[in-house]
Formats: sequence, C-alpha cells, structure tokens
Amino acid sequence: MKTPYILTATAAPSETMADADITTAIERLFTTQKGLNEHALDVATHEGLVTLTGFTDNLLARQRAEEIALAVRGVRGVTSTVAVQTLDLPDADIQRDVCGALADDPATADYAVHCTVAGGVVTLTGMVQSWAERQLVLRVLQGVRGVTTFVTERLTIQKGEIVNSDAEITTQIRELLDWDIRVNSALVEVQTHEQVVHLLGTVGTATEKDHIVAIAYQTGAARVDAHDLLVAYWALGSELRGEKFAPRANEAIVKAVRGTIYHNPRVRCSETLVQAHEGVVTLAGTVSNLRARLEAERDARHVVGVHDVHNLLKIRPKRLVPDADIRQTILAALARDPYVGHFHFVVSVHQGQATVQGLVGSAFERERVGDVAAGASGVLALTNRVAQPGLAGPGTGSAAHAGGPNPDHALAGRIRQRHFWSASLHDQDIEVQVSHGRATLTGTVDTWPERQQAAADAYEVGARDVNNHLQVRTPAAPESQPAESLELLADVNH
Repeated sequence: MKTPYILTATAAPSETMADADITTAIERLFTTQKGLNEHALDVATHEGLVTLTGFTDNLLARQRAEEIALAVRGVRGVTSTVAVQTLDLPDADIQRDVCGALADDPATADYAVHCTVAGGVVTLTGMVQSWAERQLVLRVLQGVRGVTTFVTERLTIQKGEIVNSDAEITTQIRELLDWDIRVNSALVEVQTHEQVVHLLGTVGTATEKDHIVAIAYQTGAARVDAHDLLVAYWALGSELRGEKFAPRANEAIVKAVRGTIYHNPRVRCSETLVQAHEGVVTLAGTVSNLRARLEAERDARHVVGVHDVHNLLKIRPKRLVPDADIRQTILAALARDPYVGHFHFVVSVHQGQATVQGLVGSAFERERVGDVAAGASGVLALTNRVAQPGLAGPGTGSAAHAGGPNPDHALAGRIRQRHFWSASLHDQDIEVQVSHGRATLTGTVDTWPERQQAAADAYEVGARDVNNHLQVRTPAAPESQPAESLELLADVNH
C-alpha cells in the first residue's frame, strides 16, 4: 500500500522527456501488463507529473498501475484517482476471506486486528506494533477479491514508553538511506521536528522518492513532508552514485543487513544469523515460514556492498501443521486471489513440501501462484509446476510461417523499448537476444533489483522464457584489507 504524500509541481531542471512521450510510454506499458485492463485506465502528464484515472477490478491492479507509472523514465510523480470496481460479492463472503487471509498469513495471524465489511469496504480495528506491520496488514488484504478500499482510522500503532527523539529519527533515516542500494542519498537532506520528517533535495526517479518516504515512516515518523524532495533526470547520473559501489567492511555489511531485516515484520522475530565476506552474505539460523526465508534474502540483496547471498536459513514453523491443512490453506488463498482465483489448481503436500499444478495464461500469473502458495503457514518448500501453454506474447505466433515479420526480432525490439523507458534500466549495459521466443539477457547492471526487473520486463512483453545472465556490478576490491576472522553474529533484535 503506497503511503500518500503531496507532490510538488515545481518544474525539474534538465528534464528531457516530453509529456506526450511519457503518456504514450505508460499507455503502451499498460497494454503489455497482465492483470491490467488498459481500456479502463486513462493517463495524462503535465511537466512530468502523471495523473491516472479510470478503474480496475481489484486493489492489486490499481497499485500495480501506479508502480508502473512511477518507474517510467521522466516521471516525477504520480497522482491516482483510479477507482476499484469489483464483481458484486456478498459482504459475508468478503468478510470470511479477509479474516481468512489475515489468519492464514504466518506474520499477521497473531495480530490484534479485526475486520468488518460493508459494500466491499473493509474497516480495520485494532493495534499493531509499527508502521511496517500496519502496511503489511493492508498488503495482505489487497490480495482479496471483492475488497474496494479500507477504513483505517481505528487501526492504530502502539506507542511504547520509549519514543525515538527527532535526532534519533533523523539518524536512523540517514543510515537506512545510505545502506539501501535502491536509493541515492547523496543529494537528500533529512530534517525532523516533533516527529514530522521533512525531506529535501533531489532524486533521479519517482520510484526512488516513494521508497525514501516509506523508509522515513519505518523509523517512527508521525508524518513525512516530501514537498521539497524533487525528481530530476540529471540526478540519475552514475557519477552521483559512486559511493553506493564503494567497498564496505564486513562488519558494517553485517550490521546493515541485520538492521534491514529488523525493519521487516515478517523476519524481525526470526533467529537470523548473518555472516559477510567480501560482499558475499550468508544467512543462517531459522525462520518460521517460507515467505520469511525468501524476504530475508531479498532484503539482504538490497544492502549496499552485497553482491551475492547464500541463503542457508532453515524453516521451523511455530507449530506443526498437518499436510492436509497446508493444502487447504493454499487452495483457499489461491481461490480468493484477484489475479488467479478463477483458475483451477491441483495442490499436493508431503511433509510440508507443497506442489502446485495447473494452467494459467501468463508468466505473471504463474509467478503470482508461487508467491501466494509460498505464503501459507507450514509450507517448507514449494514446487511450482503451473504452466502457461501457448504463451507467445504479442507479435509472435504464426507470422514467421506465413512469411511475415520475424517474431523473435520483434520481441527483442519490444524488450529493448521496455528497457529504454525504464528509469532504472535505460542506461544499463544490457544486451538482448531472442531465439524461438526465449530471451537471453547478458551484460552488467548496477543492482540485484535491476537484474530482476530486466527479466520481468522481458516476460511482460511476451518472452516465453528468459535466460538471465546479467551480472551485478561489484565494488572494486580495496587496496589493502587486513586479514580478519569472520564472526557469525546473531540478530540481537529477535
């Protein structure tokens, strides 16, 4: 769930993307995104600020449309009034599903949160421990068919006896920004007064700005003012981000990874151990569920100085869940999902090892099935055997046999065009080759998230498969580094 904040309308200097081109690029992206009805969405751009109107049939699709627009090159911010128009489902069914979603999720099962539903509107009542936990509740419920919006005034965050001072909030934000590979903090200033955080400076993308605002809320800010945090094209320059790729000491990387994990409510209570050596992080210990294991690795890859992660975390559920119960939980979660709920799946579970089979229409839907199933309590491992037969994507198919344009050439062009309009990928060293609908990506990108995004973009525009051979940029080795023994550190916050 995006955190709302007011966008500045001040023109950014050195912007090179025309508003009409930005609008066209977003509209084209919507046509290739599975799970979005591009005919129901309207896009307008003025001085790099994008306005989205229209409707989607679920909350996840609305958020996805906003995230796609934010990530487009030249976009400085997004305002969305997109409405959610779902099928008329009985409130009793939606109530059952939202309660089931919270109860079945290993992280939210113990939260003191109650839901009531009226006309598809979910009213949340209760108390959570942090802003991150509150956002997690909303993310879980976004994945329930029939939900149109939330009323959250009565979902409060518990305030402990010790509250971070303004100086502590500023320091924590500064540290999180400096260690997050997804943002360039060199041009960002943080000021805090009475727990209201004021962000000033310049960043290169609207997605980056959105992420910085979220980081500020994680530290306990009551409100975040991002009026004076501008998005400008020139701030994407690689020379401004050199500090993000400087070598870091092993102990500092370990501390940063532990801090990042601590802010993730799915992982923070786990017995997580962290080890680092020359940018390679090893995660050991135990977590309570499969999704926590996956998110711990993802969080570690977002830390500056980390260029690879060995995930040795073992899954130890809080309680033994019978295989039959795991199977029913997975089936229920898939059935209530707005993207894949209309497909039929066969689920089998043996000693906590789950296998999902079925047919879907796209790589996005196949990935969604795996993500939903991995979130079920008791799952120790997941095999995703869901297939998408005949997935060739736009511009592929029988054209080559009929003497028409080469479909592989057309697909490669669409992938390159997609990367060109990506704020984070347009200047990366990516080579694209396509053979029989299979894309091969080679070259070097700056970060692990960019490597993942490059492959996801190829799937979105029609690739049947992607061989992702992209290398992630690694920092140069320091001129001299003292020999030291590696110390396995336990997360003191578990």
